[in-house]
Amino acid sequence: MKGKPMRFQSTRNLTRRFAAIAFIALLAGCSSTSKEALSQPAVIDDHGLLRIPDQSPLRSRLQVQTVELRVLPHTLTAPAMVEADPARTANILPPLAGKVIALKVGLGDTVHRGQLLAVITSGDFAQAVSDASKARDALDLAKKSLDRAQGVQQAGGAAVKDLQAAQSSYTQALDEYQRAQTRLAAVGGTGDSSKHAAGAGINVLAPMDGSITALSIAVGTYVNDVTASMMTIVNLDSVWVTADVAEDDLALLKPGEPADVSLSAYPGSVLHGRIGSVSSVLQPDTRRGMVRIVIANADGRLKANMFATATFAAAQPAQVFVPESALLMNNDSTTVLVEVSPWTFQRRTVQLGEDEGTGTRVLSGLRQGDRIVVKGGVLLND
Repeated sequence: MKGKPMRFQSTRNLTRRFAAIAFIALLAGCSSTSKEALSQPAVIDDHGLLRIPDQSPLRSRLQVQTVELRVLPHTLTAPAMVEADPARTANILPPLAGKVIALKVGLGDTVHRGQLLAVITSGDFAQAVSDASKARDALDLAKKSLDRAQGVQQAGGAAVKDLQAAQSSYTQALDEYQRAQTRLAAVGGTGDSSKHAAGAGINVLAPMDGSITALSIAVGTYVNDVTASMMTIVNLDSVWVTADVAEDDLALLKPGEPADVSLSAYPGSVLHGRIGSVSSVLQPDTRRGMVRIVIANADGRLKANMFATATFAAAQPAQVFVPESALLMNNDSTTVLVEVSPWTFQRRTVQLGEDEGTGTRVLSGLRQGDRIVVKGGVLLND
């Protein structure tokens, strides 16, 4: 009875030993498999082709995307300033030298076309009025002589040469009268000497609607230089916003294209206009060209010399765009990883254009349909 329990205990111990050996063997097999997985490289460089093995953890960290063409205008911004349109700016010059005897406007006043601005007395103007008056009298006398000669000729009592002489005198008097009247009108007269009293002054009238932005005369002052401006009238119903654009970008802009303008004086407000002209001459100090945008200003909000920022949407052809995360820096070049077969990539150098925020333009190196790594490529960059 005492021997049987001993045999049973020995059998149980033997079973336990076999189970332990089997467990150890299983652990050894698992360890061997784990070591094999750990020893496998994450990427294989096969003569420039980067292959990602099946068990590589990189497969879950790389994202591949197909390249597409996009048509997107290039946004340009440039510092700008509000300017008066030169075609709507008039410098008022004195027609003749003289003395200012009346000034009807002040600096900053709004004036209308034909409004009286100032009155100037001038000896030269008085001479012009006198010459026009004499020419009118001579013309009247020549007309009477011609009429008389024609009447006598019709009655048969005058020679043909007398009629011809009268006709010649009348023609000369008419030419002189027209010259005198033109001269009178050019120096500020009405063109009709009979409407000017003796000693009358020159009425200086506004040539257009606008505001007086500069004034250099006063009552009692003399204007001796007929090339010096007495005042300046500016019409700001339409203004120029002149932008300084880098010379590399000038070729992208054309007259008639839309442009937006924002001003420091009106935060959050955007004005819309069109390019009026693109300068053909660069500024020598900044190497920039002036691009003028025409902006309607009927409400007068825009003042000359206000600071502004101009934004242009320059038309561009269809181009390849890639996200910034796809770009890899290698020494002095920029590359992307192109998928040449499933999970096999090749490095390719690209030439970049402008970064538009939603992607970077690629000028060369990629074409539509290429598949590139757009995420995780930096893990393969070394």
